[in-house]
Amino acid sequence: MKSKNKISYQVALSLLEIEAIKINLEHPFKWASGWNSPIYCDNRLALSFPEIRNNIKQALSSVIRQEFRDVEAIAGVATAGIPQGALVADNLSLPFIYVRSKPKGHGLTNQIEGKIIEGQNVVVVEDLVSTGGSSIKAVEALRNAGIKVLGMISIFTYGFEEAYENMRQADIPYISLSDYNALIEVGLNSKYINQKDEERLKAWRNDPSSWK
Repeated sequence: MKSKNKISYQVALSLLEIEAIKINLEHPFKWASGWNSPIYCDNRLALSFPEIRNNIKQALSSVIRQEFRDVEAIAGVATAGIPQGALVADNLSLPFIYVRSKPKGHGLTNQIEGKIIEGQNVVVVEDLVSTGGSSIKAVEALRNAGIKVLGMISIFTYGFEEAYENMRQADIPYISLSDYNALIEVGLNSKYINQKDEERLKAWRNDPSSWK
């Protein structure tokens, strides 16, 4: 495990241990996009495990301190990024806001909840990034409100090149605590997957839209 930082592997192993990441090659999961996937990631489960929840909070906070030193507030992306973002904001003693996928259909019709300060430096917290589409929409909503987005951080990413390219195109510096490559390596070392599984999992990541 020399190719990745220690946190990346620790996060991947923790998510496997609590079954926040599920792998099923024989009965794949169906994504909203219509893709068949041998992996499903639900980082919300980490919230039910205090030690893991705290480790993730500390890791997210540490990266933000190191990489986005001018941060003035944290923004969570609804819905799964809200609790993670709130934990980080509390840990860093920073204001917290969150962003819906679209404006609320009643009341004040807000898309962004919390105190909006034009020109404020914000880091966006996501739980998971696949292609990056919903995350980028959240950043666009913040920018349209006059907020300066310093970057985005997530707990896990599938590592699709499409996601990284979308982030580059949108000019969003992006960091993830852990990723698909770390997951496969940890899975092999801890016997969650075997070498045959590894080949099929890599094949899916290379061409998820046509994988069977």
